[in-house]
Amino acid sequence: MSRKVLVVDDEKLIVKGIRFSLEQDGMDVDCAYDGEEALKLIRENKYNIILLDVMLPKLDGFQVCQQVREFSDVPIVMLTAKGEDMDKILGLEYGADDYITKPFNILEVKARIKAIMRRTERQTEERPEGRQIVKGDMKIDCEGRRVVIGEREVNLTAKEFDLLELLAMNQDKVYSRENLLNIVWGYEYPGDARTVDVHIRRLREKIEKNPSDPKYVHTKWGVGYYFRG
Repeated sequence: MSRKVLVVDDEKLIVKGIRFSLEQDGMDVDCAYDGEEALKLIRENKYNIILLDVMLPKLDGFQVCQQVREFSDVPIVMLTAKGEDMDKILGLEYGADDYITKPFNILEVKARIKAIMRRTERQTEERPEGRQIVKGDMKIDCEGRRVVIGEREVNLTAKEFDLLELLAMNQDKVYSRENLLNIVWGYEYPGDARTVDVHIRRLREKIEKNPSDPKYVHTKWGVGYYFRG
């Protein structure tokens, strides 16, 4: 089945180049040139991955990413021209899965897209059907990728869910930031350990009553993170 990609950038030459290259690899590519058009397409279609520029007319990439995360966990790769750490961290804060700095090599873009889609498909195949993890008042539905705490459903991004699922399935096992980066993002991921810290912080803000004194996701200082229900 053809994989469907959305490319969002207001620079039409960049969009044309990415589209041509991805179509050469048999992918089905839609294009959008501003944030509002992108959101409309994302609501109306099911994509395997979205390439999303930061600097867009009408709604910027961060706003689009934040709104998409209210209804979808589709993998999002941010395209940032500045190359500044703050842009990259902001993208992760808003729920992006990865980022690529412009100017980029199209071969790197294709390699990153394929790696993310392979990982997403593998995680879907490996997830046991109907499996639930219950820890205290938290229920994690592995197949439906839903988390409920008490009567409240928690809306997690794809990476936040992957982190929680891994930690909860291996209670009390301490994972270093590098381990989590390798397992959840993949060995080919070029980011650094701050990516894990950002996602853990966002995860705690969503699942913990008091994020600074967590009940579920704990820090082993100098080592990494672990789960205790």
